[in-house]
Amino acid sequence: MARTRNPAVRALLIDRAAQLLRERQPVTLRGLVAGTGVSTMAVYTYFDGMDGLWRAVRQEGFTRLAARLADVPVTDDPVGDLAALGSAYLANALANPDLYRVMFDAGFALEDAAAADATLDRLVTAAAAARAAGRFRAEVDPLELATQSWTFGHGLAGLVATGPLPPATLDSGIPVLTALFVAAGDDPRRCAASVAAGWHVTPVL
Repeated sequence: MARTRNPAVRALLIDRAAQLLRERQPVTLRGLVAGTGVSTMAVYTYFDGMDGLWRAVRQEGFTRLAARLADVPVTDDPVGDLAALGSAYLANALANPDLYRVMFDAGFALEDAAAADATLDRLVTAAAAARAAGRFRAEVDPLELATQSWTFGHGLAGLVATGPLPPATLDSGIPVLTALFVAAGDDPRRCAASVAAGWHVTPVL
């Protein structure tokens, strides 16, 4: 008779692995289960071993990011929506710094790469909507602009969530994104208002 898997145990082991990374402790079978009340066999039951665990840890980071982005409403201001997605990205990194450290470690494959790609697709869709609304020039590539936005957000998140800069630095995202979107063709004053409004849809402090 197959043993029923408990999703809570799977989530516990993922969070425990991320915690050990944060604390600079060795991630071993015994270390993972220490104090959790589950046996080392749980790593094999739920992940088929340590490699499977790392794939799950990376995937969980993107799963939580996708959930955070999904909470950002689509409005009639697509430039504001882009800024709101950026602040949601940062909020997710600050809320899950342990998982954020692992998300971009390409040393282990993802369980579902397409699900991770969907997080970028949300930015691409917003950039395309802004272009269609006439906020960006017709020749602007939504994928390129979304990638530039992500690149900036990733750098800022790394420096604050897992690095040396204080949370107050996060508001530097407003002028940087404004400059990026103005360069893409948006009106400076209108852009500044949109970005500032969108940036505060998801509080990051």
